[in-house]
Amino acid sequence: IRFEGRIMSATVSCTAGKWFISFLVDVGEFEKTRSGEGVVGVDLGIKSLAVTSDGEIIAPPHPLRRNLKKLARLQRRLSRRVKGSRRYGKLKLQVASLYARLRNIRHDCLHKLTTKLCRENQAIVIEDLCVKGMLRNRRLSRAVSDVGFYEFRRQLEYKSRIYGNELIVVDRWFPSSKTCSRCQSVKDSLSLSERRFKCDQCGLEIDRDFNAALTLRTVGLTGSY
Repeated sequence: IRFEGRIMSATVSCTAGKWFISFLVDVGEFEKTRSGEGVVGVDLGIKSLAVTSDGEIIAPPHPLRRNLKKLARLQRRLSRRVKGSRRYGKLKLQVASLYARLRNIRHDCLHKLTTKLCRENQAIVIEDLCVKGMLRNRRLSRAVSDVGFYEFRRQLEYKSRIYGNELIVVDRWFPSSKTCSRCQSVKDSLSLSERRFKCDQCGLEIDRDFNAALTLRTVGLTGSY
């Protein structure tokens, strides 16, 4: 075991025919050192998994969308098999293996992103997204599930404690996309189809996601919104 400490328990599990054992180890205060002390705003989305105030755009892996046809084909074949038969069990294992692979791809992308954010910044500012409400929208539910907004925040929360970050979660009703990152004026309306933000007051024209990330960073610097 790569952690030094007292082993509290061990849990054996099986996922898609593969066996795993996880150990719970009491290591006391577990901390890691940051390499940067910046403040970053992160705007999450479906087209881009995340856009940071540093100008970095992280593309989502979209594992489900890329493997949707293969998954549908396997599930159709599975529905024609006799339950309890050998061929049914073999095909069911293939479906479970594909689901596990999709989950691993999604989690790998999120782990790399959240670790990078926590390691390089002192404060991280995100929005409190209503994931449950977004999942009720039949046009967005599949895409939202495919990027993993809830898992992104969960990882940020526990990694912030390890790296000693300040995680600032802005209220979900804060108009980050409609607020100008330069003069802080708020537009009356901004439809989802408008991918460019143009301020009516100062004339700033910028990508809407990048503008939202800059606005969130301003919240982290000023401490108010």
